[in-house]
Order: sequence, then structure tokens, then C-alpha cells
Amino acid sequence: MIVNFQLHASNERTFLSWVRTAVAIVGFGLAAARLGSRPAPLWSDLLLLGSGAAVIVLAWARMRHVRGRIDRAESLPDDSEPAEMFLVLLIVALFVLLGSFAIHVT
Repeated sequence: MIVNFQLHASNERTFLSWVRTAVAIVGFGLAAARLGSRPAPLWSDLLLLGSGAAVIVLAWARMRHVRGRIDRAESLPDDSEPAEMFLVLLIVALFVLLGSFAIHVT
């Protein structure tokens, strides 16, 4: 049995939910732009894909950071500044992704 399995599984599910969110927004944005009357510019495609990739990379970095905190032997407080910074960066990247989605679709 893996030590702290439930915490690791929860951390992995959180990471996968960020990935699903990014993939869904990018996929829906690309599909919606293709259904429009005029083609979307290439820079818009690249912005959408790049911001989606940024969300996934930040989610991966946060997952690795939280995994390290779970594996530590000593008890750590919940107010980890790096973990909070990863979360803030993820939220900012998500808003950038949503903004690029809006630019891409319109």
C-alpha cells in the first residue's frame, strides 16, 4: 500500500481536473472558431494553445510541489506560500486562457 494514498490520489485528481478544464476550453475554442463564418487568425490559434499549455504546466508543477509536501515526514502547516503562489498563477493562467478563448471565438 502506498503511504498517504488518499492524499496522493486527491492531488492527482486535482491535477487531472485542471488538465480536463484546459483541454475542454482549448478544444471548444478551436471547434467554435471553425464553425464561424470567417477563419480565425493563426496568432489566435497559437495564443489559445499556448495559454492552455501554460495552465497544464502550472498544474503539473503544483501537483509535484504538493506531492513533495505529502511525502515529507514532518507535519507541515497548511499555509504554504509556494503552494498558494502556484494556485494564484493557475487562476491567472486560466483567466488568460478564457480571454484567449474569447478573442479566438469572436
